[in-house]
Amino acid sequence: MTKINCLNPIAKCGLDRLGEGYEIVDNFAECDAALVRSAAMHDMELPDSLLAVARAGAGVNNIPLDKCADKGIVVFNTPGANANGVKELVLAGMLLGSRGIIDGACWVKENAEMDGLAKAAEKQKKQYAGSEIAGKKLGVIGLGAIGAKVANAAVTLGMDVYGYDPYVSIAAAWNISRAVKHIENVDDIYAECDYITIHVPLLDSTKGMINEDAISKMKDGVIFLNFARDTLVDEAAMVKAVADGKVRRYVTDFPNNTVAGKENIIVLPHLGASTEESEDNCAMMAADELKDFLENGNISHSVNYPACSAGICAAEGRVTVCHKNIPNMLTQFTGVFAKAGINVSDMVSKSRGDYAYTILDLGAKASDEMVSTLASIDGVLKVRVIR
Repeated sequence: MTKINCLNPIAKCGLDRLGEGYEIVDNFAECDAALVRSAAMHDMELPDSLLAVARAGAGVNNIPLDKCADKGIVVFNTPGANANGVKELVLAGMLLGSRGIIDGACWVKENAEMDGLAKAAEKQKKQYAGSEIAGKKLGVIGLGAIGAKVANAAVTLGMDVYGYDPYVSIAAAWNISRAVKHIENVDDIYAECDYITIHVPLLDSTKGMINEDAISKMKDGVIFLNFARDTLVDEAAMVKAVADGKVRRYVTDFPNNTVAGKENIIVLPHLGASTEESEDNCAMMAADELKDFLENGNISHSVNYPACSAGICAAEGRVTVCHKNIPNMLTQFTGVFAKAGINVSDMVSKSRGDYAYTILDLGAKASDEMVSTLASIDGVLKVRVIR
């Protein structure tokens, strides 16, 4: 029985996909795999039994990726599973930024007991007048699962959409409307667009990319939206730009003391993927990734090991190896089975940075001795018998 621990509540529709042969256990120390959403894992002791961690969501800053990789623990996430939920909130953010919807609603609430409220509202509403988004220019920085959906939706709303992503994948490109104008220099986004929304991963190269210099290049009166990661934006610079009138409104999904309560800054309580549908989609995708890894040894959407698949296991035996990405590993692996007279009928090996992963299909089952020999090879982190 494969033991799964849920560090956070996981939607039942996801757990149901695991099926027979899986047991949900309360004790993390005895589990074979874990499902997690926001629980902080950096200070947790990782048991030797742990094979994989699946994050039901995209961000993995709560998981010690290098520590897991060094122990041969594969970490998965669920890119795109919550994309529609975030896309819809980005569209709402554009509308909130364009018109005084929040301020107007607050005024009505504050004056709910006023005599002649309707008449007073007719006079007051001019304070909350805004602009329509149709016909305006939207710049989308990052055309992954979320950015592409935002760009396509904005096209249907009548916006003139500019997209910037020097690393856009072929799969993502196929899903982007032909009406989206491909921009090769992000400075053109800054200079031309009335609205800008950012959808890039948080990397060393992207942290703080929306800084004072970038903001200075933006069109006066721009509305900037951040539903990706808070630290992509130098928020002190953004607060100053809003106060100076350079930026008309800043809409962010990441509350903190720098931006909260500031005039013309709309701060939401990290609602991007907080929909029933997104939570269900993430749970199901995470469960599917775990199941394929545990039953077949295949890796998809890992954040610390390479994607690697040999399909459904049909061979007499299958062994997988998490190892360091160093020379002569594969020769040593095949040598172990050659010495035992076992044919390696198929082998798939992929690398990612300092780490690699190998799937070996065999003409016979691997013995405990062979597994021990593989595990003793310098650079091997974890060996697992699938069949």
